[in-house]
Amino acid sequence: MRARWIAWIAAGALASAAEAPKQPPQPVDPDELYDLGQQMFDQFAPPEVKEQYAFPTRDEWDQFAVRLQRALDGDSLEGLAALGPEAHAALDASRSLPGYGDYADWLRLRIDEIEAARLAVARPGPSAPAPPAVGPAPPMIPFYGLWLSRERNRPVPAGASALMPVLRAAFAAEGVPPDLAWIAEAESTLNPEARNPSGATGLFQLTPDTAHALGLSTFLPDDRTKPEKSAHAAARLLAQLRARFGSWPLALAGYNAGEGRLSRLLASRGAHDYAGVASSLPAETRMYVPKVCALVEVRTGKPLEASSANPGRSPGLALLTPNGSRHLVHL
Repeated sequence: MRARWIAWIAAGALASAAEAPKQPPQPVDPDELYDLGQQMFDQFAPPEVKEQYAFPTRDEWDQFAVRLQRALDGDSLEGLAALGPEAHAALDASRSLPGYGDYADWLRLRIDEIEAARLAVARPGPSAPAPPAVGPAPPMIPFYGLWLSRERNRPVPAGASALMPVLRAAFAAEGVPPDLAWIAEAESTLNPEARNPSGATGLFQLTPDTAHALGLSTFLPDDRTKPEKSAHAAARLLAQLRARFGSWPLALAGYNAGEGRLSRLLASRGAHDYAGVASSLPAETRMYVPKVCALVEVRTGKPLEASSANPGRSPGLALLTPNGSRHLVHL
């Protein structure tokens, strides 16, 4: 209902803005258009609509973005799952607020993680059957089966056929498994213009500080919006993380949560693999790592191999079992 009213109001505002004929056409100021839309909502929206919905405001959206980021950075999947209704409302608002459209893809992906968090914390009731198995999950990656089930039904984003060859070639050139270039779908739904409220931008959602450290310009032009340049930078970062932490799951955790935070967690837990810190990672990262691993498998038909970037080693990641023996798994 709200989305229909906002669309109707926006159309009315455009029509009103165009009703000063006989003059050369002037660019429509987005802020003026928004203010006009709000006036039309106040004047024409039926009382029952006003009782249920308020016209979206920038302050409300910004305040929600802060709450969402806190939940993503926090350690509670329940807290993240609880933001579902607000997130859907904010997505509606992002389509109407001037200058907020580029946040839509970022928010859609966060809603995906919010919905997965809700499923992850849900427990079947006494009479409810246990959920069916969705396929073998790689050892030591909690929620992999959940994400594999979700990604199997997700259509490939528009533009993948044009973008992915470029991204895969850049990853290969940096010594990173080309299949891992699908991380761009998890970061931005393959939208080079995507951005988030914290300042991350582009296919790989690089922050300004990270981009500068990787040799990218962020000002006129912003290299993060250039597919090939940003892919080389993201691949270099992933290669560095893989070399430091020893596995792709940990590299992905570092990419999402931050290298320093992951290092501190590993040290404080005395851990050396993803399993040792998974339950202590931020809520977003606990959803992100299995999501990327599942996405790679669904898009390529094979799992991400932990040692693909190190040709001198045998494929797979050596893990210690509880009795101290070693076995190889593909992650």
